[in-house]
Amino acid sequence: MQYKSQAVAKYYFVGAIALFVAQILFGLVMGLQYVVGDFLFPEIPFNVARMVHTNALIVWLLMGFMGSAYYLVPEETETELFSPKLAIAMFWIFLVAAGLTVVGYLMVPYAALAKMTGNDLLPTMGREFLEQPLPTKLGIVVVALAFLFNITMTVLKGRKTAISLVLLMGLWGLAIFFLFSFYNPSNLVRDKFFWWWTVHLWVEGVWELILGAILAFVLIKVTGVDREVIEKWLYVIITLTLITGIIGTGHHYYWIGTPEYWQWWGSIFSALEPIPFFAMTLFAFNMVNRRRREHPNKAATLWALGTGVMSFLGAGVWGFLHTLAPVNFYTHGTQITAAHGHMAFYGAYVMVVITMISYSMPLMRGRAANSNKAQVMEMWSFWLMTIAIVFITLFLTAAGILQVWLQRVSANPMSYMDTQDQLSLFYWLREGTGVIFLIGLLTYIASFFVKGETAKA
Repeated sequence: MQYKSQAVAKYYFVGAIALFVAQILFGLVMGLQYVVGDFLFPEIPFNVARMVHTNALIVWLLMGFMGSAYYLVPEETETELFSPKLAIAMFWIFLVAAGLTVVGYLMVPYAALAKMTGNDLLPTMGREFLEQPLPTKLGIVVVALAFLFNITMTVLKGRKTAISLVLLMGLWGLAIFFLFSFYNPSNLVRDKFFWWWTVHLWVEGVWELILGAILAFVLIKVTGVDREVIEKWLYVIITLTLITGIIGTGHHYYWIGTPEYWQWWGSIFSALEPIPFFAMTLFAFNMVNRRRREHPNKAATLWALGTGVMSFLGAGVWGFLHTLAPVNFYTHGTQITAAHGHMAFYGAYVMVVITMISYSMPLMRGRAANSNKAQVMEMWSFWLMTIAIVFITLFLTAAGILQVWLQRVSANPMSYMDTQDQLSLFYWLREGTGVIFLIGLLTYIASFFVKGETAKA
């Protein structure tokens, strides 16, 4: 059954995809600046391209999560959204705030931007991923609180399911841990200690609850497997996620001035972190194999299976590669970290948001699925983006291994910049595959405009 208020999700999905395109474009600019150092300088310095690339990633994923919740929750609770008007108003506030922040990054030197936006009153800027000016951070809090109020009130007045409750727990955790972005102590060790409470406990904690809930919802819809079976899997996955993810924060505490015992805690629990992602892969394939019906939306099923596999490879396998303290001693902050980050974000969060968009957008447009021609194009986009990110990861891994050897292990270590010159081949290869990724993303967008016979919802 479709609920009228689910249509507000379209705003968030369209906004998310637009910011996704911006993220990739700035990623390509930044990638080219690795090998052509003065490319677009001084109009777009490297630090600005990097801020836009990483901040756009966070904002569009948050938009994707919000859109997914606005679609999922009415259906799970069997009731209309508490306030569709509030949801639409918050979308425009969020989008305008994000746009103005990017304009600020591009038009004003960062130090001047900090002074203009009240950073002297409450210093929060200048930290990786949390570069947003104070007004933007406050705006995110307002949008998040309004969103949580809307979703929570909807859940309270309707049917309670494991999926909606796990999603709600993840969304509340997302909001609560973002509050640590306002805590910026002068002690650098303490700053980094709590900085990870936002960055790590988001992506390796509460975001995984959101991921699990969205994936479970889509699998119920496309497979017809009993809800009880899927919910049991969901409980197992989130339990493993919370046990390993929370204590696994310790793998960021190895070399920042914290007590030595974090090397043991971080290594042991981080080594266990691939388990929930492996369980998620088994979960997705098991549910599809046990399906009771052939859903017409083959593309959404492909994205759901891809989410399980790629999140396990990116977050699980590539995370494990450098998570043990004796290994991390050499690899910390190298291109191996970047390799893990690219595949983990794509496999876990980018793909699950696209899974939800691919499943729900046809339904919100009055059809069970896009036309066969459109789905073929969408599946081409899946393979273009996925294969591209695999090769980006492999090229960055190779660059990272060479970087570790030349800069940190060899008898005569090279300087940082001399080492970067030796990695230029891998950076060029990474740039080429980045262009292929962009082509895949544009193909995905184009698939929604392809005409053809469609199954009516």
